[in-house]
Amino acid sequence: MLLRAGAIAVRPWNAADAESLVALANDRRVWLGLRDAFPHPYGIEDARHFIGTTISKEPQTRFAIEVSGRIAGGIGYTELTDVEQIGAEIGYWLGHEFWGRGIATTALRLFTAHVFRVRAHLRRLYAVPFSSNPASARVLAKAGYRCEGTLRQSVIKDGVVLDQWVYGILRSEVIGSEAAHNK
Repeated sequence: MLLRAGAIAVRPWNAADAESLVALANDRRVWLGLRDAFPHPYGIEDARHFIGTTISKEPQTRFAIEVSGRIAGGIGYTELTDVEQIGAEIGYWLGHEFWGRGIATTALRLFTAHVFRVRAHLRRLYAVPFSSNPASARVLAKAGYRCEGTLRQSVIKDGVVLDQWVYGILRSEVIGSEAAHNK
């Protein structure tokens, strides 16, 4: 799988990405916007474990974001189960040097359309950025996701209780607009 828009690409992780991943991920500013499953500090063993686990999973659900041939961050989705099996949570991050350049928005647009194309049973994708991360909320809005509400005092990150915003997008909003755009 390779998704591309100009200099931005979304592609599978590979073992050679480990050192680049550490250089970007071992940054407290990045960690503050992510779930605690993303470790801090982030070392080479963390990167090797993540990449190894990601490569071995079928189907692959986590991918690298690349800009002009350099690793810039990651993007992925987690499918839900039980009665929510028609949805998936999407997540993404960029290394600090890549913030504020529209990279995440472009990668998210590409990836959202891809997920709906390859996972035909999914009707909905959503993300829950922390209220301390308005830049992530702007990425979602620019990529076509709608703010659906606030989960009040729903997480604790770095000892601080935070709200999360719920942003969602439906298959019909992506696949329908894709077909109309391609006519």
